[in-house]
Amino acid sequence: MKVILYKEVPELGEEYTLANVSDGYARNYLFPKHLAGPATPNALASLKQKMEDKAKEVAAKKASFEELAKKLSSLEFAVAVDVGEGGKLFGSVTAQDIADVVKQQAEVDLDKKRINLDSPLKIIGSYSVPVKLYQGITANLKVKVEAKK
Repeated sequence: MKVILYKEVPELGEEYTLANVSDGYARNYLFPKHLAGPATPNALASLKQKMEDKAKEVAAKKASFEELAKKLSSLEFAVAVDVGEGGKLFGSVTAQDIADVVKQQAEVDLDKKRINLDSPLKIIGSYSVPVKLYQGITANLKVKVEAKK
């Protein structure tokens, strides 16, 4: 039986895709849990419309994230920290610190998990820090670690 998945089902497919399953699996598991519905002509027409709407939504989202990536890549973010001898920091600059500085200086709320920092920054200097914003869209933040005045 052909069904339209209303939600992502592992090993069957993503949301709003067609799947071919056994009749019993569809009637006893997918339909009662509202994970899928029968692939009738009306449902297929509705599916086509939903797919077009979803594609437009994804395109708009991608465009806004590309704009955000350009904005973030053009700015330089300064992190002021306590410094000891030889330019070594007391502590380190972490992904959370960078996220806080970006929120404060650019008013953009970033999740620290999206900031790709190999290891915390422990020396004064300028760094390029990649941030994964969306599928395939990455911004390189210019982070300058400097001594507190």
